Amino acid sequence: MMLCYIAIGSNLDTPLQQAETAVKHLCQHPELSPQRRSRWYCSEPLGPPQPDYINGVVELSTELPPHDLLAALQHIENRQGRERNGHWGPRTLDLDILLYGNKVIDTPDLQIPHPQMSQRNFVLTPLADLNASLILPNGETIGTLLAQLPAGGLSPVETHSTVVTL
Repeated sequence: MMLCYIAIGSNLDTPLQQAETAVKHLCQHPELSPQRRSRWYCSEPLGPPQPDYINGVVELSTELPPHDLLAALQHIENRQGRERNGHWGPRTLDLDILLYGNKVIDTPDLQIPHPQMSQRNFVLTPLADLNASLILPNGETIGTLLAQLPAGGLSPVETHSTVVTL
């Protein structure tokens, strides 16, 4: 089994509900074993003017190879009405593989670790909820990367404990 971290984002069609539904779909998938999720955060969008996002991260285990995991995530996105209308545009659901164990993958359709994760507090903050001392393949920790980013533009949506066991 490979330990993976999946980013969840939504800013259309009741984003919090879209994010929660995505977690349910991950839990129902026979080849995925979600274990925990971060709390949900509200973040300002990148790119053109659009609604704020709901973001979080799920930790899961799987025996699926990376490209099969990507296909499973894209199936969930499509099931929830994802339309691919340009870079950084609004979306019902965005599921990104942040980490797949300690593997480094660089193919035209999949890059792991996710190439922009170290520059996004809406990814690193929920990932730190799950494991701030997590070491990336390049030797950096999530906590160290997060400390290098400016604060702001991110607020917790939930008031319960940081991590939800699935």
